[in-house]
Amino acid sequence: MTTNPSIDETRSNVHRDTRASFARRWILPIKPPPPVNPALVKHAEQRAEDAQNRVADRITAFSGSMAFVYLHIIWFSCWIGFGVEKYPFGLLTMIVSLEAIFLSTFVMISQNRAEAKREVVADQQWRTVQEEDRQNKQLLNLSNEQDRENKELLNLSNQILGLTKEVRSFAAKSREDAESNSQLLGLSKRTLSLTEEIHAQAGAGKSTRSGSTRATS
Repeated sequence: MTTNPSIDETRSNVHRDTRASFARRWILPIKPPPPVNPALVKHAEQRAEDAQNRVADRITAFSGSMAFVYLHIIWFSCWIGFGVEKYPFGLLTMIVSLEAIFLSTFVMISQNRAEAKREVVADQQWRTVQEEDRQNKQLLNLSNEQDRENKELLNLSNQILGLTKEVRSFAAKSREDAESNSQLLGLSKRTLSLTEEIHAQAGAGKSTRSGSTRATS
């Protein structure tokens, strides 16, 4: 019975990935995700420039993993099981005590690193708050200026409205005056025509009287 080489290769890759995933999950130290905050990224880059910090970080990461626990379980079991020394295991106790001293130092280094990260984040948050406060003050000043300009525009609008009312009232008075003037002009024309008629009638009367006088003489 023949098998497809590609299927066998796929299966081997799956088994390899499964073993690697198991090793990463239960034995190897879990690598934390890279920071996203720009301030923490910059802090990590600055810390990685020092070789001592890199070594301390590697030791701290390994000592805080399950691989460190499994290693000690195997070590203590072999030490006691193979009878490297007799009870009460003085040498092993001394080695473990020295290891505890160094591990406590690395724990303090890890705490200092975490505190430095918190300070970096706190500083960035403080700068962000200050920047937001400055922007809010600018927006408040702009809003106050806008309110002042709106009030000035409202005052100008009210003044324009008052002037418009005055112009309309003046125009109405002018129309009334124009109508009065036209009426006076009409009356003057009628008076003038009546005066001319009166003068004409008076002239006609005089000529009639003078003609009658001549006829009588």
